[in-house]
Amino acid sequence: MPESIISLLTQVDLFKRRQESEDLVWDTGLFVGRPFKLSYGKAEILVADAWKQRAGGIPQGCFLLAYYDNEPSDSSAFEAILLRVIQPTSLPTDSTVISSMVEYYKDNIRTGTNARSQLDTFTRYEFSFSALECSVLGSFYKDENGNGKIRFGADLENFFSAHNYSIIKPSPEILKSIVNYRESGAPGGTGDIRIGKVRYSSSRRRQQSEEVVPVYVQAPDFAGKRTALFGMTRTGKSNTVKKIIQACVEMSESAPLVLDQSQESTAEVLKPLTENNTPKYPIGQIIFDINGEYANPNLQDQGTAIFDMYRNKTVRYSTVEKGDDFKVMKVNFYNEAGTGFELVKSYPTIADDTTRFVTNFKNVILEKPEDYDSNRSAKERHDRRVAAYFCCLYRAEFPAPRNFKVKFTANEKVREAVNPNIDPANGLSLEDASNWWDKLWEVYPSAPCFEEYKRTKQKEWADDDLKAVLTILTRKRDPGTGRSDCAGFRILKNVKDQHTSQTQEPFDQDILKQLRAGKIVIVDLSLGEESVQRMFSERITRKIFQDSMSRFTSTKPNNFIQFYFEEAHNLFPKKEDKDLSQIYNRLAKEGAKLNLGLIYATQEVSSISSNILKATQNWFISHLNNDDEIRELRKYYDFSDFAESLIRFSQDTDKGFIRMKTYSNPFVIPVQVDRFPSD
Repeated sequence: MPESIISLLTQVDLFKRRQESEDLVWDTGLFVGRPFKLSYGKAEILVADAWKQRAGGIPQGCFLLAYYDNEPSDSSAFEAILLRVIQPTSLPTDSTVISSMVEYYKDNIRTGTNARSQLDTFTRYEFSFSALECSVLGSFYKDENGNGKIRFGADLENFFSAHNYSIIKPSPEILKSIVNYRESGAPGGTGDIRIGKVRYSSSRRRQQSEEVVPVYVQAPDFAGKRTALFGMTRTGKSNTVKKIIQACVEMSESAPLVLDQSQESTAEVLKPLTENNTPKYPIGQIIFDINGEYANPNLQDQGTAIFDMYRNKTVRYSTVEKGDDFKVMKVNFYNEAGTGFELVKSYPTIADDTTRFVTNFKNVILEKPEDYDSNRSAKERHDRRVAAYFCCLYRAEFPAPRNFKVKFTANEKVREAVNPNIDPANGLSLEDASNWWDKLWEVYPSAPCFEEYKRTKQKEWADDDLKAVLTILTRKRDPGTGRSDCAGFRILKNVKDQHTSQTQEPFDQDILKQLRAGKIVIVDLSLGEESVQRMFSERITRKIFQDSMSRFTSTKPNNFIQFYFEEAHNLFPKKEDKDLSQIYNRLAKEGAKLNLGLIYATQEVSSISSNILKATQNWFISHLNNDDEIRELRKYYDFSDFAESLIRFSQDTDKGFIRMKTYSNPFVIPVQVDRFPSD
């Protein structure tokens, strides 16, 4: 027989003989077993039915502590190995026990309810032993250079022969310290917010009689960090999101300063946190509400809408008119030409159109050139293309402000060629201006003045940008032709719903202002098509990101802004998409330095770009119903320990039962999340 097997048999036999004399009650918990195999990553432990019974059971995922029995008298040498129960494993004596058990079943098949009495004491004793496989999560030890404080290391620096250790199921008080480990401060202290309680299994017959062990999160774990929530519908993702929002609100209330846009750039001002690890400026939070559950009360969640809970802190926006309490995300396309044109270019039906006339139109620049006031030629060309663009809006039936007129210049020869009775510099109605441009496009190839202009100026009177706009206005790709040969201004009609004739600040700029003031902004996208949802979320996100980057490069302070994305698989780039320039990839990769936090929820781990997953620091995992998602999850942290249990789910009792890994926690914790709001 190999020596290793002999050694294991000897250890197992030794542990069995010590069962009756074992001290079952420790200061830190209850004795449950001894290891017979130990390595840097795994432990296999011997347990007995009697030990498990006294300890109230050992559920899968349970935390255990392994103590070295022969500690030196110097208390600074204290160390406890933290284990997590994974699954049953085999004992070296199992084959013999199984053979005996099978024979017993055969012999006693007719004994019925008296079967137990047929076993002799020694056999029953032998049958009561089993083994468990555990993951080694790290070790707790006393820091000799830290005033004897208990520290945690996420690995083992050393281990001794397995027979030297005793395995303890920690008491509720010790378990509270384990799952809420902090290098400084006690669990539940300043900056900690209760998110739920420890829960090991779906079945809770024994756990219901045990003392509740609260689990806390540190709000700074979420500020400026990336957080993922994965799970099937109705498993508690939204409730967890609301708990995170609540944590950020409570943390934001302690902010001592208001973000001052004119603050001088000093290192002290740029620090986002105070010495007490609280935010220096109020935290802004923006929720892209795909289903409308945060902006509106609903029976399904029993009136726990964020707007109801934080009315004085919340501003709601919608893509459609919904009443006085909602701001409408629309733009006055005539007053905000640049902003409106950006919205046009990002509209799905236009953004995805690759025809030449639409591509040329999207490449037009409507922003004023830097030398607008000093360069007459640049000014005149800009005014012409903007005037022609307004005429396109008019033809597409965008309601214009009352008495709205456009002005642009054309020299005398051009006016003679188009209409000698009209001088555009005096101002034209949109109807007259549209007709004027129609006539110009008709005579442009044949009128001598344009050929003369090109010969003397070495450039055309109508530059490429103006030609692209006139193609849209006249629906004629080439000047001088008599028939319409493209959709032209008709492509703009789908965008008309995003226009308002009222004078107001652009919605993305208004949202940014609210976030800088520390407000909660809810963007209700529940009544929009999927393409419109993507357009608005991307536009707003890009605006906030660009402003934060501008402030960062100008050494101005940025307050924390948290982004919340529900149904993220509809918005984020797919797993196979490698374009790192997309705004969500940039938010995940670069957002930390800009104090931008990202919280996203979805049912599909495998659908999210790996660039976003790799940057994620906080994970909340509930029920996943297939191996593909579990396989993807195994790549991150120690979630492989929970692969089997994440598949199992009880619709009635397991809502809010998650496995949580936060930035400050070195290992995954099984948690039953408290219902929002807290009592």
